[in-house]
Amino acid sequence: MSSRGEEQPVSGPLVVIPTYDERENLPGIVARVRAAVPSASVLVVDDDSPDGTGELADELAAADASVHVLHRRGKEGLGAAYLAAFDWALERGFDPMVQLDADGSHLPEQLPALLDALETTDAAGRPADVVIGSRWVPGGSVVNWPRRRVWLSKTGSTYSRWMLRVPVNDVTAGYRVYRAGALRALRLDDVHTKGYGFQVDMTWHAVTAGLRVVEVPVTFVERELGRSKMSAAIVFEAMGRVTAWGIARRLRRTRQATAGASADRRPSRA
Repeated sequence: MSSRGEEQPVSGPLVVIPTYDERENLPGIVARVRAAVPSASVLVVDDDSPDGTGELADELAAADASVHVLHRRGKEGLGAAYLAAFDWALERGFDPMVQLDADGSHLPEQLPALLDALETTDAAGRPADVVIGSRWVPGGSVVNWPRRRVWLSKTGSTYSRWMLRVPVNDVTAGYRVYRAGALRALRLDDVHTKGYGFQVDMTWHAVTAGLRVVEVPVTFVERELGRSKMSAAIVFEAMGRVTAWGIARRLRRTRQATAGASADRRPSRA
């Protein structure tokens, strides 16, 4: 694994863009991010793309000091790319960190609204720790998706929310903002999901850790260039993981309740 770009400690938002064969999309999406939030830096995490995306990212970094590149040795999954990026960013003092797809489905023009939502407070005065760009809250939408894709996404989020008891409407959303402190609280070493289920895993960890998660409506746009990596098989594999997590959660709670009841029935010693 190697990196290109400024190595000195910095601060401010970092937009993480994982790539695999996104040469057609990368220059435009980086330019849009820099225009939408000029104070933000960009980290392209390339998994040794055969189409030369990594080399193109290096050219963008050479032309703009706010663009950085993290080269990985091969395609190891979306979750692995984000975890490597979070480690890289935390070491250098970036805060907050943004997840954004390279294919244009996450609109950079909506990023200011997500960053602003970090400062919204609840009744106790707590600001947000995690902001999720949600398709499935009022005001959220998808553009150019077939009905089957909408059904898969909604069903996956609903099932994950029910199985894991997380109060988030768009559990599988990938457009997110994390405070640096939130990522440290999540104990990233415990997040082992590398593929599509990574977003569910991170949401579950955030809720379990007691972090404040806020959803902001966004418009998700289907890519126009390149080929989507998503498939029904990937979604169902992730749902299999969610099922295993949910069953393990229920068994753990049942054991705890049984142990508590047994303790209550023990005779007290006079």
